[in-house]
Amino acid sequence: MAFVVIATWKAKPGQAERIRDILRTVAPLNRREEKSLEFQAHVSAEDPDTFVLYEKYVDASGYDDHKAGEPFRKYVLGEAIPNLADRSVTTLETLD
Repeated sequence: MAFVVIATWKAKPGQAERIRDILRTVAPLNRREEKSLEFQAHVSAEDPDTFVLYEKYVDASGYDDHKAGEPFRKYVLGEAIPNLADRSVTTLETLD
């Protein structure tokens, strides 16, 4: 079974473009992680301040490795989260 993460980010007013830039930076880095199967960032068609991240890893340890990595610490914890009004994370396992 693969491990899936769906994160929803709501940018603080005036910070949507900054969040877009951060996601454009981290997306290729995340896709190159050893245990990453998929990473896709989306922006809401109805609300340009809302972003949804779809992440798929070989297992839960892949997500743990991702969170321990430099890109996550630098860009997500250091730059994105301070510019978010709200953030939620849901973790799932595939039913294969």
